[in-house]
Amino acid sequence: MQRGDGRGVGGRQAVGQRGEADERGAGGATGPERAFVRVLPLLLLVVGVVYDASTPSEFTASPLFTAAPLIAAPFYSRLSTVLTGVAATAAVLFLHYGSTISSQVEAVTEVVTVVTVAALAIVINRVVRRSNDRLAIARSISEATQRAVLPEPDPRIGGLDFAARYEAAQADAFIGGDLYAVQDTPHGVRLIVGDVRGKGMGAVAAVAVVIGAFREAAEQEATLEAVAQRLERALAREGTRRDGLDAFEGFTTAVLAEIRHGEGAVRLVNRGHPPPLLLRGDGRLCVLSASEPALPLGMGDLGAWPDRADETELPPGALLLFYTDGLSEARNAAGEFYDPAARLGGRIFPGRSGPHALLAALAGEVRRHTGGGMTDDMALLAVRRPTAGEPDGTTGAPGVTAGD
Repeated sequence: MQRGDGRGVGGRQAVGQRGEADERGAGGATGPERAFVRVLPLLLLVVGVVYDASTPSEFTASPLFTAAPLIAAPFYSRLSTVLTGVAATAAVLFLHYGSTISSQVEAVTEVVTVVTVAALAIVINRVVRRSNDRLAIARSISEATQRAVLPEPDPRIGGLDFAARYEAAQADAFIGGDLYAVQDTPHGVRLIVGDVRGKGMGAVAAVAVVIGAFREAAEQEATLEAVAQRLERALAREGTRRDGLDAFEGFTTAVLAEIRHGEGAVRLVNRGHPPPLLLRGDGRLCVLSASEPALPLGMGDLGAWPDRADETELPPGALLLFYTDGLSEARNAAGEFYDPAARLGGRIFPGRSGPHALLAALAGEVRRHTGGGMTDDMALLAVRRPTAGEPDGTTGAPGVTAGD
């Protein structure tokens, strides 16, 4: 950094989220990265003072002093950004005041440069904070939409323990084309987990149609097969209202389940969806593949045949895992898929907290498997049948694994 006619101003702008009183790092940054960003402007000021005071007069730390408020702008609050600019200006004035060699022109030039950049930093801070405010509003709308379309099921429904989790692949998105719903009906506890073809608001609209039709059909239809046919008709009606590609190719993969009150079995109708997993209390795992493959919902024009439900024993303490292909098709850097059946075999998640522990473990493993770069949304739903005599208020231990 040498004095000359064209003095560079160093600075790198990053986008982060700042509150009025809370200075947080950029979204997605790790704890050490956030801590480094917080101290970086102060570090630049200290290094600048030491550098300028210990080097000959033809060298200058002006780029460091101008970089400090620029870096503070997107990460600090307004007050902290102003204070950083004031500190940078004061440092330049102090260094030139104590110097008998620096020319008055050089001193004035550096002070004007730092003051100008500090003013620009305040403007940048204001723009970033307004953008963050708009993002916060968008997030609140997304959260409200998610609560309305995909409300989280109660921890206990119909004597069964439940947990649900939705992981969006797109940053700052809360809902996409994956869906789940649980309904306690006169026919037992019924649920659906599915994946609507497509993305964006069109997929969200289709999710609303499927869930609305499911909640009505689950109460009224006597059999699970009839519920599936009701959903087929609802999607067919929706398809006639759409134009273009969606009207021709729209479909939804889904698996429907029914656990009748007081019975230790689960009935499943699978419409082209990844098979659920049954994890017994001793760690044994079973993949509940459909005995007869069927087309996804909404593809009735390609063929029609009666739905047939498969029935499987659901022993006390067992967990059922329903998921979308965002889990089973998650890839690592080598292109290898995440295999939930292979990963969960031999693991146990005891107690009423078992469903939550299972989903938390899966979400963490998928993030590590993909390096945080998920390419598809992921919906997870876990159901547990309590053991005999287990009190409603029992809190189970966190999920553990045989190999952890």
